[in-house]
Amino acid sequence: MKSIPSMKIYYKEIFKASNLISVSRMLLVFPTAYFLSQINEIESYRIIVILFFLGAYLTDLLDGFVARKLNQITELGKIIDPLADKVYVMMIVFQLFWMEEIPAFYFWIIILRDVIIFVGGIFVSKFIGKVLPSNLLGKITVASIAVFLLGVVGGAAKIEWLYNYLLYQSIFLSFASVIGYGVRAYENIKWVKEHNNV
Repeated sequence: MKSIPSMKIYYKEIFKASNLISVSRMLLVFPTAYFLSQINEIESYRIIVILFFLGAYLTDLLDGFVARKLNQITELGKIIDPLADKVYVMMIVFQLFWMEEIPAFYFWIIILRDVIIFVGGIFVSKFIGKVLPSNLLGKITVASIAVFLLGVVGGAAKIEWLYNYLLYQSIFLSFASVIGYGVRAYENIKWVKEHNNV
């Protein structure tokens, strides 16, 4: 029986440019949370929050580009990049839920989606010896959630059809991404078992 290769994570790789960009996205949580908490009192803060959203999105594009350009694709980076997305989005979801700007069922769908993928990711990584990276469906799902949240901050609730479209599109993709992740996890575990005689 062949042994399953262990996953090697070097924490000093946090200082690589691509990973520092991902970390900066996490740090954007703090100013975003502050201004977001004030949008009902100071209307102009909505614009500031939207700018922080866009800044976070640009870092998401940039870290992947830099990682590929500088050949800095690492196991640690595969963890930090999606983790930064989750931390940023989860903070906004929690804050908008607390402010009663989004429905409770939406809050729980997003929370459970991330918990399932996070816990599943730990199990799969330990079994296959590497981090299962985000795929296109996952990135599209995160983008759809972000667009909905951006719409809420921008006042999309005033346009009922637009609000409902963005809401239910992101819900549909959330369920689809969990199923898709499960299928990928199963296929990777099956491949490891077959090639290592586990």
